[in-house]
Amino acid sequence: MQTDIDTLDLRRAFSRFATGVTVITTLAADGAKIGFTANSFASVSMTPPLVSWNYRRSSPHLELLLGARHFLVNVLAADQVHLSRQMARPADDKFAGVPIDEGLGGAPRIRGSLATFECEIWRTVDAGDHIIFVAQVMRYDHADGEPLVFFNGSYASATPTSAAMQPAHS
Repeated sequence: MQTDIDTLDLRRAFSRFATGVTVITTLAADGAKIGFTANSFASVSMTPPLVSWNYRRSSPHLELLLGARHFLVNVLAADQVHLSRQMARPADDKFAGVPIDEGLGGAPRIRGSLATFECEIWRTVDAGDHIIFVAQVMRYDHADGEPLVFFNGSYASATPTSAAMQPAHS
């Protein structure tokens, strides 16, 4: 068991947790579309319906995000790796060629996503080198398909096992 914290090794340990891949989108006050890839998305509460995601303090759009009221979480499908990569890199127009519709508050909704959650900011939490955004789901949609998964620093596929056919217990 590791007791001294080596941040690089800790990052390797965190990467052993498979996550879905999302693109969080919003509209800045000046009308500019903002989007970034995030695998820190989580459901938080059913009553009220809350979700969360994290954003690094040193990231370039932090102030714009803190000023935004509406966000849209786009849960990516397995065939949307290119969108995950596009939204993860700096660019003048991250949305070039991306098929979108307008969501709540003008936030871009990416067509073909497995699920979308249109949210209103509920609270932010100071958390070390990140800010945790907690938002209330106002509208949502979902479709069948294969999810885009991230594991051990790479994109992966999620394949149901025979145990997946059994009901989950919580």
